Amino acid sequence: EVQLVESGGGLVQAGGSLRLSCAASGFTFDDYAIGWFRQAPGKEREGVSCISSFDGTTYYADSVKGRFTISRDYAKNTVYLQMNSLKPEDAAVYYCAADRVIRPGQTTVDYWGQGTQVTVSS
Repeated sequence: EVQLVESGGGLVQAGGSLRLSCAASGFTFDDYAIGWFRQAPGKEREGVSCISSFDGTTYYADSVKGRFTISRDYAKNTVYLQMNSLKPEDAAVYYCAADRVIRPGQTTVDYWGQGTQVTVSS
């Protein structure tokens, strides 16, 4: 059974940091790109960042570039999203996703996690 389990969400003040984790199981982790998406109330789900399977190439949405860092630990089958300098507009449910390839703007993927809430107080 494929599982993507997110953790690390919570409440943080503006300017603060959080690190999200996505623990993957049930598929060959090395063969899949992993992405982070987010959805705020009343808004569509949007891609935040992704990391490729084979060479670790990363992508960031313009809104988070320079503040967020994605990384993957192949030994632990885990992907991290380090979020610094958080802003109130970063508040959303953050979802981890997996697919063979994840391209900028892509919103349909093979597998989704259940999401973790990030709240940023101003």
